[in-house]
Amino acid sequence: MSARSTTTPWPLVALFTAGYLAPYLLPTTVGRLDAGLPLSATQAGAVGSALLLSSAAAGFLLASRVEGFGPRALARFGLALAVLGYGSAALTHAVPAVIAGAVVGGFGSGTATTVAASGIAAEQDPHRASTLGLLCVSALAGAVYLTVPHLGAGHGRPLAAIALTALAVWPLTGRLPVRTSTTGHARVEAAGLPHRRAGLTLAATLLCWSLAQNSLWGVSGRIGITQAHLSEVTVGAVFAIALGTGLVGVIGAGALGSRLGRAVPIGVGTALIAGCIVLSASAHDLRTFATGEIAWNTLYPIVLSYVLGLAASLDPRGRWAVLVGSASSLGTAAGPLAGSVLSAGAGFPAMGAILAAGLVVIAVPMTGVALGVRRLPSVPFLSARPTPFDAGRENPACPAFEDEAPSGPKGGLGAPPPATPAPAPAA
Repeated sequence: MSARSTTTPWPLVALFTAGYLAPYLLPTTVGRLDAGLPLSATQAGAVGSALLLSSAAAGFLLASRVEGFGPRALARFGLALAVLGYGSAALTHAVPAVIAGAVVGGFGSGTATTVAASGIAAEQDPHRASTLGLLCVSALAGAVYLTVPHLGAGHGRPLAAIALTALAVWPLTGRLPVRTSTTGHARVEAAGLPHRRAGLTLAATLLCWSLAQNSLWGVSGRIGITQAHLSEVTVGAVFAIALGTGLVGVIGAGALGSRLGRAVPIGVGTALIAGCIVLSASAHDLRTFATGEIAWNTLYPIVLSYVLGLAASLDPRGRWAVLVGSASSLGTAAGPLAGSVLSAGAGFPAMGAILAAGLVVIAVPMTGVALGVRRLPSVPFLSARPTPFDAGRENPACPAFEDEAPSGPKGGLGAPPPATPAPAPAA
């Protein structure tokens, strides 16, 4: 069995939070680009899509390269790009510069997420680590939604929040491995990705799943302001409350673990999300809008945490976790533009009905993967193959972390695992 840490991987959780914050702030980012710059709603949605597409591209390009570059160096590179890109986009009003900064920052977010996903897949309980990451990003995003409306107008506030988060996470990268182990590398590379059919099915369906979610999420601010006739402060408060209840959902998912398996949370949860999307997209008052958004944001992280755990279970090296997450980012990237085009052509209620129908359809193959993964054969040589985050465990005289003495690892991500084999990840 691959050596897996049993301690809470806070550096990975922080990196996960920094990488995922941009998608969580999408409604206010797109809305403020529309209001603060000479851009139409569709053009602002396209900028949001470009940001998220860049993030997805980073995942696809770097999925198999975390080991080569080293987790610490790659994480710092991603955070530096996020600070530079989002920071410059926040400080300028020139549209080309804002777009360029958003794309650079998006690539940085994707790089951070790639390193985090690879490390989380190496944990004893990937579902728990993913849940902690979603918990942190939901709490931070909720705080931003409550704060930003009181900081004045302008497109730069949400972008600055993402840049500052990346800057704050930087010191924690000192606890990530500086190098990787090469034991068994040739055998793993020769075999390629395990469980290709399940992984490809999950990646394709999660792309569509994320597209549907973020088509609505990207225009939720406009639904609240233009269709439900609410103020920006009220809409921000609804989003903050919704993300707060999402925290409850994430905590519940972590406590529930694998008791219901993976199929029920993913299949039933997706069907319920479809109903929430219809309700939210058809809202004409505060009660309906708030009910739809709060219920939806409660369910969304629950289902996502199980899907991420399912992807991690397909490959202990984390390659499917990164590739499935990148496919999700592609759907997320297309969401703002798709939502803007659908709502402009058919109206918000019709858009919601179309998205909900699509979700019900893709829930079937997603549930099928969750049911079938229990019957998938294991990959024996992977069990002996150390992950990048096990570096330094074979040779304590060469510590992987800055704060480890040569006498051996003393805890944290580099601590030796227990003698008991790690159980299959609960997701």
